[in-house]
Amino acid sequence: MVNNNNGPILRVGIIGCGEIAQVAHIPNINFLSHLFRTTYLCDISKQALAHCSTKVNGTIPKTTTDPEVLCSSSEVDIVLVANADAYHVEHGILALKYDKYCLIEKPAAVCFRNLDKLIEAEKSSKGKVFVGTMRRFASAFIDAVQEVGGIDKILYVRVRDIIGPNSVFVEQSGTFPQKFDDFSEANTQDRLKREDDIHQQALDREFGVPVTPESRRMLRLLGGLGTHDLSAMREIIGMPRGVSGAMLTFPGIFAVLFDYGDFPVTYESGFTNVPEFDAHIEVYSTDKIVRVEFDTPYVKGLPTLMVIKEKIGTGVFQERKIRKTYEDAYTLEMKDLYRCVVQGATPKTGAVDARNDIELFRMILQAGAHRYHQHNSP
Repeated sequence: MVNNNNGPILRVGIIGCGEIAQVAHIPNINFLSHLFRTTYLCDISKQALAHCSTKVNGTIPKTTTDPEVLCSSSEVDIVLVANADAYHVEHGILALKYDKYCLIEKPAAVCFRNLDKLIEAEKSSKGKVFVGTMRRFASAFIDAVQEVGGIDKILYVRVRDIIGPNSVFVEQSGTFPQKFDDFSEANTQDRLKREDDIHQQALDREFGVPVTPESRRMLRLLGGLGTHDLSAMREIIGMPRGVSGAMLTFPGIFAVLFDYGDFPVTYESGFTNVPEFDAHIEVYSTDKIVRVEFDTPYVKGLPTLMVIKEKIGTGVFQERKIRKTYEDAYTLEMKDLYRCVVQGATPKTGAVDARNDIELFRMILQAGAHRYHQHNSP
């Protein structure tokens, strides 16, 4: 750590210099220069390293293609894992090996076997795992959790994440990310081999779902976009008893009906070509409706909103739209990470918490597995 008059500045090493690092993480760390400083970058692409080095403010970071060099460095306090999903657990364990807190981009893992390895590694480390489900740090979401907690009886909940192409939002973000391909065929084959092993483990051995191109794609979607929705859903209304039905019609838009005992919850998600970001959680009760609206995280400073509709007195309708702050969820997430590291606190989005997301993946894929059995039929 580097100390200043306002407290320590934490030194960050970033593994993975792709789109999310260029669009979100490096710029946010630059803005939060009173809390963080990027001191090390790691990627299999030397061109990506060279490009991202120019985006770091303050000092020129060291670079490496070896994740262990970064994790073991005395110039790194926090490891931010933002590379391909198949490496998240391995590199998170490396960070823990050297007693570093690690922010792991979601999903931390999509199979129980790998996540349990991460949980076990954390037990013998001074570091802790912080999973990057940033929507759960948005001020409006935290307020909505409190608002819903005061509801006597929930009648219905809708969770929606139907969005346009991410490329549209990225192109309009003003961050001008670049893609590079100066890595070897061996790198590509290693990633594909790891992905295949993870999919076989999750779908076949743990979920009992046929392994097909469609089920693999669905698992990737749940681990990517789905983790945001499902993790937030868990925090605001808890875990469901099960899944009553699922139409896993993806590509396109799919739908899931969760069983919460006394009320139903629908989850609808997918992609269209319409460039909008329709992501929200809406909780209905007898006299009040609470809605939290998320915008694309790829454009900095877009607010998360809470909308409350309710009955006042005898027949009076009131609607309130509350914008508490323009501080975006990525910024608030990083500020909470700082708090956890400085205070030695346990993140609310830790590795053990993330296990519930995999349980939801299992429920959903098992409920919709008939589509994949049909695929395997002669």
